[in-house]
Amino acid sequence: MRQRIVVDTNVLVSAIRSADGAAREVLRRCLKGDVEPLIGNALFLEYEDVLSRDGLFAEAGIDAEERSALLDALLSVCRWTNVTFLWRPNLPDEADNHLIELAVAGNADWIITRNTRDVVGGELRFDSLGVATPGAWLQKDNV
Repeated sequence: MRQRIVVDTNVLVSAIRSADGAAREVLRRCLKGDVEPLIGNALFLEYEDVLSRDGLFAEAGIDAEERSALLDALLSVCRWTNVTFLWRPNLPDEADNHLIELAVAGNADWIITRNTRDVVGGELRFDSLGVATPGAWLQKDNV
């Protein structure tokens, strides 16, 4: 069975801005179907918002239309997950709580984020859920 992962928005941004980074490999594995990325309302809206910021991607060589096509491709391989229970308050940064909620609702194996410190700093612990940076996750040979 393929691993289920939650890809934080900062990983998606890094994948677009850096062709050779670990974040790009995480995105490739999602698009190839090696893993099953989860998506829910909050993460979808965050992806849409961040990908609409032209200034953020000015040096990446990818325009708004191409970013939209990339998002469509990613969404086509994602498992839509309804979050019906909120685990709040939990994380020090309220804006990150939706990642935990999506991961728990979708029975994810991993949250892939460049912000591991804040995501693992919650009051609640979920023993079956790993949190890792893209590079650390890839080193664990997760396919």
